[in-house]
Amino acid sequence: QVQLVESGGGLVQPGGSLRLSCAASGSIFSVNAMGWYRQAPGKQRELVAAITSGGSTDYADSVKGRFTISRDNAQNTVYLQMNSLKPEDTAVYYCNAGIATMSQPRHEFKYWGQGTPVTVSS
Repeated sequence: QVQLVESGGGLVQPGGSLRLSCAASGSIFSVNAMGWYRQAPGKQRELVAAITSGGSTDYADSVKGRFTISRDNAQNTVYLQMNSLKPEDTAVYYCNAGIATMSQPRHEFKYWGQGTPVTVSS
């Protein structure tokens, strides 16, 4: 069994910062690409940022220059540093990871966290 547990969301004023964390735990053989998605009310879930196991990153155009994704492979944890937050960043943020388990080390499954809400408002 594998779990992704997110933390760090909350209420912040425009221009402020938040740091999200997502830790994978359980019977893990390897963690491959990890990423953050978000879903605003009435909108589809969208990719915010992603990072490979080797550290290559990709960002949505809307967050480039403001958000930074990083990971700690030893801790199976991914982070999202969010700076210069805008009201349009308000959404529930979800962690996603491609994980191979001890019981099936040659197969990667996609796992999702439970989501952490981020509200940017004055």
